[in-house]
This record gives sequence, C-alpha cells and structure tokens, in this order.
Amino acid sequence: MEQVQRQLDDVKRAARTMVAMSADKSSKILADIADALLANCDKILAANQKDLSRMDPSNPMYDRLLLNRERIEGIAADTRKVATLDAPCGEILEQRTLPNGLNLKKVRVPLGIVGVIYEARPNVTVDVAALCLRSGNAVVLKGGSDAADSNEVIVEVMHNVLIQNGIDKDIIQLLPPGHEAATMLMNAVGYIDVLIPRGSKRLIDSVRQNAKVPVIETGAGVVHTYFDKDGDLKIATDVVFNAKTRRVSVCNALDCLIVHSSRLADLPALAQPLATKDVEILADERAYAALDGKYTASLRHASPDDFGYEFQAYRMAIRTVDSLSEALEHIYTYSSKHSEAIITENEQVAEQFANNVDAACCYINTSTAFTDGAQFGLGAEIGISTQKLHARGPMALRELTSYKWIIVGRGQVRK
Repeated sequence: MEQVQRQLDDVKRAARTMVAMSADKSSKILADIADALLANCDKILAANQKDLSRMDPSNPMYDRLLLNRERIEGIAADTRKVATLDAPCGEILEQRTLPNGLNLKKVRVPLGIVGVIYEARPNVTVDVAALCLRSGNAVVLKGGSDAADSNEVIVEVMHNVLIQNGIDKDIIQLLPPGHEAATMLMNAVGYIDVLIPRGSKRLIDSVRQNAKVPVIETGAGVVHTYFDKDGDLKIATDVVFNAKTRRVSVCNALDCLIVHSSRLADLPALAQPLATKDVEILADERAYAALDGKYTASLRHASPDDFGYEFQAYRMAIRTVDSLSEALEHIYTYSSKHSEAIITENEQVAEQFANNVDAACCYINTSTAFTDGAQFGLGAEIGISTQKLHARGPMALRELTSYKWIIVGRGQVRK
C-alpha cells in the first residue's frame, strides 16, 4: 500500500527530530494532550459510538472497546501521570575509567521507532503514544478495525497538540486498520526497531510467527490462583472475586482457581460471591461435587479444553489438587507466564510457590488484577511482557529504552 509506505517514510524521517525534544517539552506536550482529550470528549465519544454500533454487546471485546466520560478522564489522568515521571533517556547506567585512560559511559537511549499492533482498545492509542513520547521514541500504531473511528479521532487530537507545540506530527503514525497494513508493519525492516503486539493469543502468535522485525511479546493471560490448605478463607474469597470480576476482558483476570482438596468444604462459601455476577463455573469432578446444589449460578463439568484457556468472560474453571507440587505442575502445564497467585498463611509454601512459578508477576495473598503499569507506579503501560529477553512484566518508560556506550579518550590506540 502506497499510503503505508509513505507513513513509514514519514515516521523514519520524523524520528530523528526526537533527539531535540527536551524532558520539559515532552512533559508539556503530554499535559496538553490530556487537556485536549477532555476538551474533545464529546467528539471522541461520538466516534466510539460508531465503533460500538458495529459490535455485538455480548462480545467480550465490547467492554475493551467502550469509552465513556469516566474512562476518558482516566486516560487523561494516566497521561498526566506519565508527564510527571522522570524521562529515562540520558540516564548514565554505568561509568568507569579503564587502566588505559579510556572513560566508558553506558547511557540510556530510546529504542527508536516502536510499532504496536493491537485490537479493540482505543485507550491503548493514548497510552502507547504517551509512553513513546516521554521515552523519546516515535511510534507507529496499527489498531484493529473494531476501533477505527475512535483511534482516528484520538490521533487527530494528538496531532493537533503536536502541531501547536511546533513538533513534527509524523512522530505518531496511525496505519489503516486492514490486514495488509499489519503485514507491511511486520515486514518493515529498516523502519521499525521493535514491534509489540497487544491482544488475543491468536494476534500475538501471528505477529511472532510472521514478523521480520524484532518482537516483544505481550502475552495473553491464562491466570491461576491457588487456594492452599493453609489459606485464609476470607482473603481467598475477596481475592478470587476481585481477580475474576473486576474486569473480565483484561489479561490479568482470573481464569482458573486451583483448590487444595482439604479445602473443598470451603469452596461453596468462597465461590458464592461469584454468583452475584453470574459467573459460570466449569469444575472438575471433586469441585463439582462440592458445589452441586450450593452454587446458585451456572455450574457445569469442566472439559480438558477449559484448562489453559483465557476466557475474557464471566466464566472460571476450577481444578482440585492434593498438594502444592500438583498445583505447580498444573500451572506449569497451562500457564501463559503472565500472572499467578497463591493464597496461603504458610510462609514456606509461599516462598516455594514464588520460587517455582515461572511468570512475569507472582502474587501472594493478593489479586492478580494489580498486574498493570499504573498500579505498579509506572504510569501507563505499553503491555505486559511474558518473555524474558529485554523486558518482563508491565512495560513502561524504562522498558522502551536501550543503551549505548560512549567512550572518551585522549588519542589512545589499541596495540
């Protein structure tokens, strides 16, 4: 597509101007973007309604797509938060003088041009742009067709702010929503320094398998919470209810509750608050027997496919185990390495769980809903990385940087 190639050429040219943007300037721009989002709230909501009108409200993605005044105020607040965070680039990570007199500095620098492919989440458009601006990166956004109208208006608002501040608007590019644009972005060698997919497992797998540019996986969340034999029932009840029902469409939502067999008698009390949200429970044989006739919402027998599945809906699997090691084995088999939790009063068990679980975020006696850049005090996030190279967990400003070595001498030559 000629349009996409032109946009890639434009962002590559504009990215070089980012070096001249000071921390104070990026902070002002982000504050202005926050103001502009609020000033254009009605326009953004009108565009969002067009997007929503094309989606079935029963679709799990509907909640992710939905904007309202409160959510736009939250997006603006997150943008202001990013504006107050220390701009990371230029930080000296390491410095030393060698015996030959050479002075070495390891300095934090931007990644360059960050590409992001994402689905029906227009808030991501602002979050990603804000983080990239503050970390000195240009950005190429490829949203899904479901949020096309919302994304277009939001980027228009940000472009106007950039122009008003004398900044090249081409440092933020929004590609067309079609698959052809995604393919070109995945193959944009020489233009895109790193590509980050945000969305379903299918989207992430497609980008990982087909991209020719470097990819950072922000993985789908298949999330477990293990209720140990020494777990506190009140804590477990509160944590499970929050992790499952706070927002079912997000990647940190609970998908599978693992219960020690000695606590099956407590399972009806633990699960009953979920019934107030009509959560459908898919239980294994022992959990089903414990809940049968006592759980007032939908209860059915779990199938093997119900484990290792990211529901993104008011639905949760339950697996019964007889030991911590069996719980760890289940998590090892089905985890997406995103967020895992344990409810226990046994410090030794908690430590063993934390040491053995291979996940970006491991929780003890608290909800997995906290896997979020803002909740971690990082401001907005660009995604939750489930891989181990470069970044892991919530990716915020520092995770959008690399480093370079600067070597200063006085005429030294190598023998």
